[in-house]
Amino acid sequence: MIRVVVPGAGGRMGRMVIDAIAATPGVVLAAAVERADSPDVGQTVDGVTIGASFDDALAGGDVYIDFTAPEACAGHVAAAAQRKVAGVVGTTGLPAEARAAIMHAGATVPIVVAPNFSLGVNLLCGLVEQAARALGEEFDLEVVEIHHKAKRDAPSGTAIAIAEAMARGRGLDFPSARRFARDGDVGPRRSGEIGVVAVRGGDVVGEHTAHFLGPNERVEVTHRAASRAVFARGAVKAAAWVVKQPPGVYSMRDVLGL
Repeated sequence: MIRVVVPGAGGRMGRMVIDAIAATPGVVLAAAVERADSPDVGQTVDGVTIGASFDDALAGGDVYIDFTAPEACAGHVAAAAQRKVAGVVGTTGLPAEARAAIMHAGATVPIVVAPNFSLGVNLLCGLVEQAARALGEEFDLEVVEIHHKAKRDAPSGTAIAIAEAMARGRGLDFPSARRFARDGDVGPRRSGEIGVVAVRGGDVVGEHTAHFLGPNERVEVTHRAASRAVFARGAVKAAAWVVKQPPGVYSMRDVLGL
């Protein structure tokens, strides 16, 4: 059995990850963790008492699945690497120190990092890369994403991943090509630009559309998530895969063989 540690166990994604673990053969919840001031500490979930120490929880785990806040992620990554516990990180909007911690930890443990664990989204990224390559420079590239009003980071990590796939397909340097939203007199659209626009409102789980806008025609590829359960199931699939890998930083496309 693969033993999984879940920090943020009382949160919305934490609870869904725990449900996905229970529904997956060969995987078991080893420990659940919350902040020390959380009312969930001491509660029982799937026969496991929620604790307040992530470091202690790692002692009984093979891999952890992290959908917690960006400010907590770097500490989790460092603690798990020290104990040689593999990781699955789905937290988005990561600060530079968290990204650096992940790259450093990847030298000693395997870690899957993905802005989106949905099979459909990862397939979309592959299709978008091919479309950008096939359609050529006559088609302008744009990404529009919609999420619920409580989402903290913008644009979403998934939208950025889609735009990066477009850049790969077109052979563009993404940091130079990207244009996050537009405001004021920005002038005409420059050649080779990839626009990314974030919309926030309501309870939208996640919607991403890749736009290819050419002369006299337009191609749109859209993914809509109806439930966060798709992300939880994908994360558990990634956890079962990553424990068998050598140290390194992997993506969900690696997990799915895409």
